[in-house]
Amino acid sequence: MSRFSVIIFGLLLLVAAWFGWARLNNQDAISKPIRYVKIEGAFQYIEKDKLKQVLTPEMKRGFYHADLNVIQQAIKSLPLVAEVDVKRVWPDAIYIKITEHKPVVRWGKNALLNNEGDLLIPSNIEEFKNLPLVTGPEGQEKKLLEIMKGVYIVLRDKSMQLAEFHVNERRAWRIKLANGMEMQLGRKAPLESMQRFLTTMDELGDAQLAAIETVDTRYPNGYAITWKPGTMIDWKTITARTKPDLNAY
Repeated sequence: MSRFSVIIFGLLLLVAAWFGWARLNNQDAISKPIRYVKIEGAFQYIEKDKLKQVLTPEMKRGFYHADLNVIQQAIKSLPLVAEVDVKRVWPDAIYIKITEHKPVVRWGKNALLNNEGDLLIPSNIEEFKNLPLVTGPEGQEKKLLEIMKGVYIVLRDKSMQLAEFHVNERRAWRIKLANGMEMQLGRKAPLESMQRFLTTMDELGDAQLAAIETVDTRYPNGYAITWKPGTMIDWKTITARTKPDLNAY
């Protein structure tokens, strides 16, 4: 056999081997379908239909041909997904571990923040209507979240529940409690202004506190209260509480 014939024969063998491998590979894909998809993770916000939708195209490609990177990126594109780990498990399973973000507050009209202040966009903001609402200048999410946490703790110590925390472009504060009371705190030492009100609120009594509509602390030496319509204030009782005890001196 001539050298030329040997080369041609060798090339034919390579072509035959390639077609044979391709056929075997296709047969493997058919003979090795993905029979099981195990999804692990304590998550509550991911929609099962959406998850199935992004998984289906790669699952159809079979055990060997499913692209794990594509699966990972497809799942990570879903709202509130923080981390995804995807593995092949012999002989016919795909293992997926999903970790969700945990929102702690609403941010503006359509977004959320997790405990680190990362901005999250859910598919349906209504699911999170029970979370406190925070609004403020764009780009200040992390800073305002930390401030809000401090306000939350101060109010909680007074058995008050924060519902909304607003900071406008002039850095003036306004907060709203779960019972409907609002506090106008301004931009100058707002936390100190709030503390000033909280130190004197015990003198008002529970009934009077429940009747407060707004508290405006933007005064240098005090605050102004607006009462809910129809409120009758027992000033004599309040005065008696605040009157100094002369026997103590």
